[in-house]
Amino acid sequence: MNMIASKKNRTNPENRRKFWKIFGQLLALCAILVLVVFSIQKITVKETAYFWQIDPELCIACGLCETSCVLPVSAVKAVHAKEVCGFCDLCGGYYRANVKELNTAAENLMCPTGAIQRRFIEEPYFEYTINEDLCNGCGKCVKGCNAFGNGAMYLQIKQELCKNCNECQIAKICPAGAIKRVPVSKAYEKKSEP
Repeated sequence: MNMIASKKNRTNPENRRKFWKIFGQLLALCAILVLVVFSIQKITVKETAYFWQIDPELCIACGLCETSCVLPVSAVKAVHAKEVCGFCDLCGGYYRANVKELNTAAENLMCPTGAIQRRFIEEPYFEYTINEDLCNGCGKCVKGCNAFGNGAMYLQIKQELCKNCNECQIAKICPAGAIKRVPVSKAYEKKSEP
């Protein structure tokens, strides 16, 4: 008799509805728990992720970034801090020192690859932009800008290009110790005003 009663309870439509309702609620709860766990994991990974970055205050633009990176073309690129720039007519990062005349002939320019473009704004101001595709990270523009300007140009490692090696080859030989691992939250620190 008990067996017949338990079979009847299992086949009862109302009991089946209760079972599926509870099953659906448990399934939804499990899905929410999985989402919460993945979100916590993502946040933890982001907070503990580190990048190789150049401290613009320590960098001496020695030129080793261009030749020491494991990539064929260095992940280090010149950056122009426009908020610091004086928009000079005679830009130390654009023109070589002691040029005979101010023109855009290759022998007069600081950048060996032509990565720096100059655009006239109004007398006597020019805007300078860096074409990252042409930049090889040699640092000649940075050295010139620091020597004859206000240091608006500086070098930085571009994370979309960097392989994020366990031991950065450039950091190993950097004479100024300017390349360090930093958390994602401190990545791409800008150069402050001199």
